Amino acid sequence: MAFITHQVCRGFSSSAVRNVVIKHVMVIGGGQMGAGIAQVAASTGHSVTLVDMNGDILKKTVKGIEGSLKRVIKKKYADKPEAGEEFIQKVLKNVSTSTDAVSVVQGSDLVIEAIVENLKIKQDLFSQLDKAAPAHTIFASNTSSLPISDIASSTNRLDRFGGLHFFNPVPMMKLVEVIGTSATSQETFDSLLNFSKTLGKTPVSCKDTPGFIVNRLLVPYLLESIRLHERGHGSKEDIDIAMKLGAGYPMGPFELADYVGLDTTKFIIDGWSEMEPNNPLFAPSPMLNKLVEEGKLGKKSGEGFYKYK
Repeated sequence: MAFITHQVCRGFSSSAVRNVVIKHVMVIGGGQMGAGIAQVAASTGHSVTLVDMNGDILKKTVKGIEGSLKRVIKKKYADKPEAGEEFIQKVLKNVSTSTDAVSVVQGSDLVIEAIVENLKIKQDLFSQLDKAAPAHTIFASNTSSLPISDIASSTNRLDRFGGLHFFNPVPMMKLVEVIGTSATSQETFDSLLNFSKTLGKTPVSCKDTPGFIVNRLLVPYLLESIRLHERGHGSKEDIDIAMKLGAGYPMGPFELADYVGLDTTKFIIDGWSEMEPNNPLFAPSPMLNKLVEEGKLGKKSGEGFYKYK
């Protein structure tokens, strides 16, 4: 009986999103990822509201979006500067900001969360929004490492919850991982796929497994590179050169780890290690842990495996 009731309820709720066209997008988080997502959504004609708790951060984020758009038009409108300026103004008109997430969600078709990688904080946010959002509103997280099902568990719209994992820098990177849980309805998943395509991105379908596709392959590769260096089997410089010239990668693993952020890499691998402690691919690295403890987080801190001016 419980199964039947669940299926009936899911049928009613998923029907709410069946014919929804995503026009109004709420992006939560004024950081680099949130700004990038807001920019590409606004550039493709969506009405975007960027939400953050800090109004000053929102002002800086909008200025950052404007600066990014100026770089875009230098290439896209090199011979038509006036058209380029019109494009910038058109995109910026599609972007508004707010510090009141509960108010904004009431008029949103899609919510994309791009805040700190902390499960409890994400759950609390979505739990609050779930009470105020219309029945048709789809929730999505941009998490790169946390299970979508765990985040969604704080809501009553499991069938209208999925993952949209963008890559940095969002305006440049074409890929979007679209993640569905066992409870995500087909209508919701299709809506997220179609939305990704309207942004000019190439979506790939992912299951709700650790790291999805890209990070599930990438992070163990970074950690194995560090372990290789820890064992004395190669210098970081030689390993980077080998992977760039031998495998054709644009960056070596140590350069990439510094770019991603050593704290971010450590956070991901620690979380996976906690979930699967006997998986050798997820074993922590003493060298990585030491660098993070010393505040050497990569390019953003000025030093990681390499030093940056």
